[in-house]
Amino acid sequence: MEKQLVRIINQIKFEKAIAVEEKGSTIASINLDAFTVESSYQGPDLDIKVEDKRVCVSMTQEYISNMVDLFRKGGKIPKKHAFAIVAAANEIFKEQPPMVEFGLKRPATAAKELQLEEAKKITVCGDTHGQFYDVLNLFKRFGKVGKDHIYLFNGDFVDRGSWSCEVAFLLYSLKLLYPQNIYINRGNHETNDMNKVYGFEDECKYKYSEKLFSCFSESFNSLPYASLIGQEYLVMHGGLFSSDNVTLDDIRKIDRFKSKQPPKEGIEMELLWTDPQESKGRSASKRGIGMQFGPDVTADFCERNKLKAIIRSHEVRMGGYEIEHDGKLVTVFSAPNYCDMQGNLGAVVNFTLKDDEYKVEYATFTHVDHPNIPPMNYSKNNFGF
Repeated sequence: MEKQLVRIINQIKFEKAIAVEEKGSTIASINLDAFTVESSYQGPDLDIKVEDKRVCVSMTQEYISNMVDLFRKGGKIPKKHAFAIVAAANEIFKEQPPMVEFGLKRPATAAKELQLEEAKKITVCGDTHGQFYDVLNLFKRFGKVGKDHIYLFNGDFVDRGSWSCEVAFLLYSLKLLYPQNIYINRGNHETNDMNKVYGFEDECKYKYSEKLFSCFSESFNSLPYASLIGQEYLVMHGGLFSSDNVTLDDIRKIDRFKSKQPPKEGIEMELLWTDPQESKGRSASKRGIGMQFGPDVTADFCERNKLKAIIRSHEVRMGGYEIEHDGKLVTVFSAPNYCDMQGNLGAVVNFTLKDDEYKVEYATFTHVDHPNIPPMNYSKNNFGF
């Protein structure tokens, strides 16, 4: 009887903690002090501080290692920790510009660029789509995030794969531990419309709660739209623009907090949705949103903005990556055997410095085994496999 009463009290506390008005910030409305950590959780504690509704988490490698082991066993982190990680990561994302600029060197013309002197390598990853075990293998193959190794995940880290929560918590926790050594661009699947169809919203509801999905959604709105590596390589999820007049300064000026979801037109939409084509010029997209752009569009944009190349993701490539548009554009995709049925390789793009110039190399990897749970296992939209 006493245990049942404790469960009822804890449930009331939890419901109070996640109660939020329809309008406003879900994250700011959550009272973390009302949470109790589930007694079944045996892992390390998480140092959480809240000041003026701003959540700060002191992440540790011990916590991340335990979290990964817990996820491997099919476990979940405590709800209090889950909300705190998303809220604290969101504070970091909000402070970043719409286009993050970083590199292994600082050109004289790039006063704003982060110069990460200890770092020796930058690894750019494409879509990972909730394929948690392949993400773990990616780090095993190519090295961990750390002071000497920067990672950039180029959007679409959730949806379709049935471990999207686990991938998101891992990337967000790494961002808390190494804020200047891991970066995450927004993809077209970090949006409500896609999450409702392709599984992430239902996965959040099944594993944690609907309010946690609302918090993730809010954090997605804080993610940068693009990254600029060494002032020479522009990285975005989708691709280039319907107008020849767009410049890097236009990306820098994006107000991503103007609306809760990306607009259906304009450069924000195009950064998330457009695709390359072999023929010159532009044409309508097969997706029904955005458009397709040719090698002349890419060459012109790179010349006008003094770029060596564009790196994007957004599409499966059977070899994991493809160099396109006369070497001015690279598509990289990091979800091997996508949806357990495509048979494709995954790939990453590695940047190192040689004689003060960026050396660009491509590396591929195959999929690994995972528990017998199909893609989109939690989706209620009959799109599961």
